[in-house]
Amino acid sequence: MISPLPAAGELTHLLFDQDNQGDIHQPWRNLIAQEQFRHAHGLSPEERTTRSYARLRLVNNSLGSAEALTNDPHRLASLHEWTGVVDATLGTLSSIHYNLFLGSLYDHDAVTSRDLADFTSLRRTGTFLCTELEHGNDAASLQTTATFDRAADCFILHTPTPAAQKCMPNTGAAGGPKSALVAARLLIDGQDQGVFLFLTPVSDEAGPLPGITVRPLPERIGHPFDHSLTSFDQVRLPREALLEAEHGRLAPQGTLSSSLGNRRKRFLRSLHRVLMGKLCMSAAAVGVSRASLAIAVRYAHARYISGPRAGQRIPLVAHRSHHGRLLYGIATAYAMTFLHREVVSQWARHIAGEAAQDAESRAELERLVAITKSWTTWQARDIAIECRERCGALGLFPVNCLADITANVEGTITAEGDNLVIALKAAAEMLFGHRSRKGRSAELPVVEQHLTDLGFLRDLLGEAEALWQERARRDLRQGPAGDPVSRWNGASSAALKMVDIHARLQAADALLAAAGQAVGPAARDLLHQLARLFLLKEISEHTGDLLAEGFLTAGHIRRLPAAIDEVVAELAPHMMTLVEAFDLPDEFFSGIPIANDDYTLRWNELADSLAADCCDR
Repeated sequence: MISPLPAAGELTHLLFDQDNQGDIHQPWRNLIAQEQFRHAHGLSPEERTTRSYARLRLVNNSLGSAEALTNDPHRLASLHEWTGVVDATLGTLSSIHYNLFLGSLYDHDAVTSRDLADFTSLRRTGTFLCTELEHGNDAASLQTTATFDRAADCFILHTPTPAAQKCMPNTGAAGGPKSALVAARLLIDGQDQGVFLFLTPVSDEAGPLPGITVRPLPERIGHPFDHSLTSFDQVRLPREALLEAEHGRLAPQGTLSSSLGNRRKRFLRSLHRVLMGKLCMSAAAVGVSRASLAIAVRYAHARYISGPRAGQRIPLVAHRSHHGRLLYGIATAYAMTFLHREVVSQWARHIAGEAAQDAESRAELERLVAITKSWTTWQARDIAIECRERCGALGLFPVNCLADITANVEGTITAEGDNLVIALKAAAEMLFGHRSRKGRSAELPVVEQHLTDLGFLRDLLGEAEALWQERARRDLRQGPAGDPVSRWNGASSAALKMVDIHARLQAADALLAAAGQAVGPAARDLLHQLARLFLLKEISEHTGDLLAEGFLTAGHIRRLPAAIDEVVAELAPHMMTLVEAFDLPDEFFSGIPIANDDYTLRWNELADSLAADCCDR
């Protein structure tokens, strides 16, 4: 039996894949501790982008094998979880180069016959061109074409209209020469065969290659990036540019064979790596959530304000109005992390062929991946905003990290599928194809159930999901016949609520499962208290429905605010332990003034340094 660890150490062990922590997380933790990942003052957006490409090379130099990273969901997600904390641009570059670009190459045929050394060495950076100016979430309808020229045995890549320009890829000059996987509609003898990927050199040291136009886009919120509009004018590509697999293979005589019966399925197979991309975005979300909370909690203990008696000074953290908000964020971050771990593990088992491979099981897992991405990134936004506000005006300065996190998390919400669209798709699938996990058969009458019983609280959330599912089904049935848009409009609000509760229920289950794995009583008790706080806050949103259906009593509802206050009071003395378990390196905190006890001294040193720089200029 494992000897009990100190509470923070055991929580870290549980949070970071237990005995696999050293392989999955430690390399990236060590990487971001390096001096090259500290905040630099006064850089322009272009300089910051260049710095992120340089950091991508540091990542690449630390790898034993780019292929091994690309094919390991645990390590690939973890890369985003840690690097996103210090450089969101680097996280995006990693997602594009290693997951979308290299991952797609490795997932298709003929990878052994391709020379990928330029990409694995980063002599050429890989990028991914799918979204068009008029086709984002409906990318299956994109207009870029790749016409097969039988006589020349090649493809002609073309942008037929301004609306078909590839929108927002990182095809600018930063980072050096680039190649892209371009999603284009394959045309053979005038017949549309669906969307496939084509390996396309985009630029060299001198800039864009002939026939390719790259125009920079204006600066956007969040981390800087060389976003561009990119178009193709009759660009000829060799036959081997087509990425082939079971969804489509081009025979020597120019006929296409496919095991997939329609163009939409071919499109989804071509863009299969977007699913792993969703896990990368979820990883970034849980990483920045934990970092935000660690900074805010450290500041809450270091910042002293006037107390109730003359001359008295007390820390911000002494106030329930301050620490209560942060504790709910901490409970959510723990639940997010354990949910993310469970989904990544399920995905790894799936691609390794160790899980059920039938169509229904795959669809359910892919839906869970998508729901996890949307829920965790939305929660990351809420947590980042809360932490920034709790640090007051000092939280507005990028050097203190929180302002950048607040802006950068917006990118994860939209990347790899806009959250609302993801949630709507899941809602439509779950409306009738999913059985909500209602509560257990209660051994006691409802009136005898207690708000301290985690099983009771978990079951209440399950009942809330089932209630909203039934409400959505009823709304859909009662919609106007012959008008599918109006019918869906009438049901979509309830269906979205169902998906939201479903995500929270999965997170609660993951947190409870982690608590069950704790060895030491201190860590186990803290996880149980976090789960209780998380569940109490969640069911507080549904007390009316639960009361109406007889799952709660009026006494429960009257007791609920006091129950939340009780668990907050019990957790408050342990806040530093809970965020210490996030295991962020000391070097990370040393570069953030407000994350240190002597933050006033550090703030003054920073001001002196900036003043000296101004004088030098």
